[in-house]
Amino acid sequence: MQRREQYRFIDLFAGIGGIRMAFEHAGNKCVFTSEWDKDAQKTYSANWPGETIYGDITKVDPKTIPDFDILCGGFPCQPFSSIGKRQGFSHPTQGTLFFNVRNILAEKRPDAFLLENVAGLETHDNGRTISVILKCLRDELGYDTAYAVLDAADYGVPQHRRRTFFVGFKKELNAVFRFPEPTTAGRAVGIHPFIEWDADSPTISRHLQRSYIFKKDDGHPQIIRRDDPQTNIPVKTLCASYHKIQRITGTFIEGGPTGLRLLTETECKRIQGFPDNFKVPVCRTSMYHQFGNSVAVPVVEAIAVRLTAALRVARGNSAVKVDANVSSAKLKEGNRVEGRCRDVNVKTVVPMKPIPRQMLLAVEGDLASMSDRQKKLGLKGKKLSSGRTKANIVPRS
Repeated sequence: MQRREQYRFIDLFAGIGGIRMAFEHAGNKCVFTSEWDKDAQKTYSANWPGETIYGDITKVDPKTIPDFDILCGGFPCQPFSSIGKRQGFSHPTQGTLFFNVRNILAEKRPDAFLLENVAGLETHDNGRTISVILKCLRDELGYDTAYAVLDAADYGVPQHRRRTFFVGFKKELNAVFRFPEPTTAGRAVGIHPFIEWDADSPTISRHLQRSYIFKKDDGHPQIIRRDDPQTNIPVKTLCASYHKIQRITGTFIEGGPTGLRLLTETECKRIQGFPDNFKVPVCRTSMYHQFGNSVAVPVVEAIAVRLTAALRVARGNSAVKVDANVSSAKLKEGNRVEGRCRDVNVKTVVPMKPIPRQMLLAVEGDLASMSDRQKKLGLKGKKLSSGRTKANIVPRS
């Protein structure tokens, strides 16, 4: 079997490298990294030593970025309409960091991109923000683009973490892409196997418990108890402000000298899909901030596998695994996909095409290696099915 082409990607708004890790697991190579936060740079450098990390992306000339195939980035959510009106900018996204993403796409013209943002982006600024994004990507830049809201808990992570993902391909590629089907549908992964039950810290004082944490009997916060199987469920979304011990959004563990504690560093890694040996050379407050801002690696890896396979087939690369035992998807011509399915919002409605058998075979091998990594992390979800999906995104003909 011939070696598959290794696609080059750039990692914008890189944080601590969650998207990079996912795309490297899918067989790709990072050629450029940008992250402005100094503490995040320390963590990134500790895990990818010797890597040049460019700071503020607004100070980077797109022409100086090395050529690449896939743009990746989790850009901040900012209201375009109010900024543009206030500053009188000529482009509706100018004054936001998405404007820099737009400029890089326009200058470098990569074949594909993956962008990540918060789940509430669809309703942000009364829907104007996502409308401007899609118009820019589809109409101005010429990318077949679709987006979906995915919950990390559906992809083997013991945490509910809903995020919006955009995937796009240059229209001339006529690529076929499908967001991955949930891997744990019907049997979510609980938090208990990931907890360090004998950990003593970081504790929450008894005074704070009496005066704040348990001041109301309203079901908050979420408490994980070793002897209570009903708490063996996916935890709430890990927030960047977790260190502030917020009773409504927080998840805490029963145990330690005071009877209640915060999540440990290792537990934060596990609920985001990072390996235990991932290095975090910063203080505890920064650690919580970094993992709270990160993507959940397994869900991005599932997307990366599909994106990479779709790009490989679109480019006509025949160096894919051929296995007669792999069944093709039975998809009828003319199918249309729209609306909501599980937690997947699909806003592109276009004629359906058969999924190329090359893509199904390519995905099968990549998903097998991803499943092996998930087992090592304790993420024992069902393997992705390449023959049946809940959300299909196919570009316009």
